[in-house]
Amino acid sequence: MAYTAEQLAGNCSFLTSVRFLARQTRSMFDAGPRLARLLASHQRWLLTQTAYALHLEYDAREPTSGFTAVRLTGRITAHKVASRNTVLAFIEELYTYRFIVHTPGDERRRPRHFEPANVSHQAMFAWIHANLAALDLLDGGERAAVFQANPSLMRLVQPRIARHCLEDAAWREPPAQVALFLWTEAGGLVVDNFIARMDPEDAGAGKLLVGRVETRALAADFMMSRTHLQRLLAKAAQRGCVGWHDEPRKTHLWISRHFVEEYCAWQAVKFAYVDEAFEWATAQIDALTE
Repeated sequence: MAYTAEQLAGNCSFLTSVRFLARQTRSMFDAGPRLARLLASHQRWLLTQTAYALHLEYDAREPTSGFTAVRLTGRITAHKVASRNTVLAFIEELYTYRFIVHTPGDERRRPRHFEPANVSHQAMFAWIHANLAALDLLDGGERAAVFQANPSLMRLVQPRIARHCLEDAAWREPPAQVALFLWTEAGGLVVDNFIARMDPEDAGAGKLLVGRVETRALAADFMMSRTHLQRLLAKAAQRGCVGWHDEPRKTHLWISRHFVEEYCAWQAVKFAYVDEAFEWATAQIDALTE
């Protein structure tokens, strides 16, 4: 049986899985910074996952299926994730940086279909593999190994994750404190950095030590403006999400346990859908081979 979000959030070891994924996300960023930024804000995460799912769901018998501007716009705007203009600008950016290409033969047709470039396929596979590996930490499972050995599972797993996450308001609309980071450019990278570095054993007064944070270096690292990062941290500090051990120098940061718990509960929603999709997909494959 796949985990439920409630079971994951209530598991005392789940923070270990969340921190593992945060570190893996950082590794993916180091390997391809511009592509990794597509998953670094929640809006872009939803756009990316939905676009990829549309591509995998393409049916040659239905010319209007697949990843087209109209299809992506329709699915995204239906859930009020982004405006039509934002979706079109997003597609243009993907195409400009060659993360997507025109489907061969579709260059002059309407509707024009797009498909992910090889680098995008590799990144999505790595993201799902990392999530499955994080789940394996909870129970010693072999999800990641099975997925690695059976890459065809991707076609079943990813669209199911993307659809469930887009349709579920619990994931689509993060809690206020989490949304403060996740709806901003590169905010997801900032949170992952703090989660990966914090000391889960040191929770004096509900504050978890992150360590030394230099905003200039961190902003440059994640290709964001220092002013933007400082404003983000100032807003988070006003809400009690983060703070500094050494005011007014502001070099050593802490993150509140309440924020971490809220973040983990939100991540549990997505992890549950990843686990459910993997279990469902492997059952489909097993049924075909019997």
